[in-house]
Amino acid sequence: PCWLLPRAPSHLMATKKGWGARSATVLLLSNVFLCVDGLSVDFLKSGARPLASPEARGLLPRMVATVPTMPAQSEDGEDCPGPTFDKAISQPDPIPEEGRARAMELMESGALFRYSPGFLSETSLAEADMVDYTGFKYSVGFNSCGSALFIGLKVAGVQPGDKVLANAFSFTAVPSAIHHAGAEPVYVESTNGYTMCAEDLRAKLDAAEAEGSPIKFLMLTHMRGKVADMDTIHDLAEERGVTVVEDCAHALGIQWKGVQLGRRASVACYSTQSAKVINSGEGGFFCTDDEEMAARAYCYAGCYEQLYNQHVVSPPAAVFDRVKRQTPNYSLRMSDLAAACVRPQITNIEQRIARYNEMYERITSQIADVPEFDIPPYDERVRPVKDSLQINLQMSDEQVGAFLAATKRRGIPAGLFGSPDNARNFRCWEYALPKTDLPRTERLIKIAIDIRLPATFEPEDFDQMAAVLRAARDDVMLA
Repeated sequence: PCWLLPRAPSHLMATKKGWGARSATVLLLSNVFLCVDGLSVDFLKSGARPLASPEARGLLPRMVATVPTMPAQSEDGEDCPGPTFDKAISQPDPIPEEGRARAMELMESGALFRYSPGFLSETSLAEADMVDYTGFKYSVGFNSCGSALFIGLKVAGVQPGDKVLANAFSFTAVPSAIHHAGAEPVYVESTNGYTMCAEDLRAKLDAAEAEGSPIKFLMLTHMRGKVADMDTIHDLAEERGVTVVEDCAHALGIQWKGVQLGRRASVACYSTQSAKVINSGEGGFFCTDDEEMAARAYCYAGCYEQLYNQHVVSPPAAVFDRVKRQTPNYSLRMSDLAAACVRPQITNIEQRIARYNEMYERITSQIADVPEFDIPPYDERVRPVKDSLQINLQMSDEQVGAFLAATKRRGIPAGLFGSPDNARNFRCWEYALPKTDLPRTERLIKIAIDIRLPATFEPEDFDQMAAVLRAARDDVMLA
């Protein structure tokens, strides 16, 4: 909750015990003081009113300051001994100066719509940049990767009532896209490396064929950039006549045998949401080599009449004219403001990937000898993008809970994929729950933790993070 106070106090005094080492953000303007991030502070008791009121929102301040980080504390309020961390691991990567400058120009002109008359669209340019980087013939900008996945299913021919194979270990946006298309997900078990199990995929295909209702669609997710045996998956799909749409939300820059991941699919969708390797807040790209799929995706996104003439890389006009009257306009376009943030990040993506991978190796080299830390390996055929760290904890359920509490207390709030409210836990997908047991995936998500590795951190930050993880392990195993 956010609270607006009539006067800024001279200092902050945290009253909630055990809030851990982290920075809280406050916003200041003249005599207005705004506290966010749910901190419990004693000055909230006097004169505070919710920011939900129109009066309070009208006073939203313009300047941002950071409250000095409080020392990490144990549950009883005592200072936490040993290594702690005081930076927010959830912080997104900043937009390069070029993107910020271009965004300001767009806001000054007012030309934020991708089809603004008389303007060369940033979205069209970003689509061309994506084509150049990925190797696809066509790329369509969307307001989110989830929208792109939904449209990927639509152009692939998915009809209401169809079944779509999908990873049991994924993010809620994937089954949501299937649900949005009116289809039914059939979940495939995960390996301990977070990838789709090819054996279970074959078993699910066999079972459907034996029932006389073969499944003809697969939405393949690369969870946290982990890559399955793509040759086996795609060979099996081709053998069974299955159309593949790849959820490459975490996979821009990842290569399989030297080629951008997703190139073998009918459609591949990439995310530019703020936690991805390219940050535009929200956004995504639909990529394909098929001109009719691309034209239909453009029309679904919101291209109408002859607006296709404003595209930089686009299917022929005749293809648009053939499909546009048959395709509803769902208004899912990427805005030029988002595209302005995207473009410079495509330009420097290889340098950032090199840094991500270097820092990942730095932190993992310092925790690889911890017996309770099982770090999933990467296939040697993969050029990865290692912008986050996953560990399968070799601990009991009770110990896993204690470890998470210890990391949070020390300033690194690691996420457990199987926690009751985690959107990557299939038990949370009540709109599309599995109809069969998924024991392998269920076991995995109970021990799998997730830690973001921001590109803005310094090398010594990763050293400190490694020290905190080791200390949290000792808190549990040596207690």
